[in-house]
Amino acid sequence: MIRLIGNWKKGWAVDLHTESSIYQGVNEFGHDRYETKRTEMGEYVYKLKYKSDLSVIPQIIEIIIKNIKGTDKITDAIVPVPPSKPRAHFKPVYEVAEALSKKTGVPFFKNAIIKQKKTPELKSITDPTKRQNALKDVFSLSPEIDFNNKKVLLIDDLFRSGATLKAITSILYYYGNVQDVYVLTLTKTRSNR
Repeated sequence: MIRLIGNWKKGWAVDLHTESSIYQGVNEFGHDRYETKRTEMGEYVYKLKYKSDLSVIPQIIEIIIKNIKGTDKITDAIVPVPPSKPRAHFKPVYEVAEALSKKTGVPFFKNAIIKQKKTPELKSITDPTKRQNALKDVFSLSPEIDFNNKKVLLIDDLFRSGATLKAITSILYYYGNVQDVYVLTLTKTRSNR
């Protein structure tokens, strides 16, 4: 487990996303190629996110439960981070959050966080202040959900800079009046750009 620092009470990434990535040159389409070795969780996330392989969800949940004991005791709600690119047919973080909810008995709030507008590609923004500004007014809290004095576990697939998680955490504290926000990501990049 990797500790994540932010405006939340406690945060963890289960593992790094990759162990190594070696540049292999350019392919016939002009795209950079890399030989990437992923961690166990990184490989599961890759299969789930990019191959829509739902069969890896039980292994992901098993690893989460093994590494974060007592999740059901520290939280009253499990909330997924909305996808950066809306995929009407498949939302991997929602799948994991719902499976974790079923395993722990902690209620799952699929649509607690509403994405109000499209965000720019955050990977290309390296300045932390510009990242925060790009996320301004992007998310809101569903008015139908009452998180007053609750402990919320916020789940995402990948921690890069934490800008999205920080923005949503602020909304949960300010508008949701939550008691505590805990953050869990399945993987973390090697750099904190």
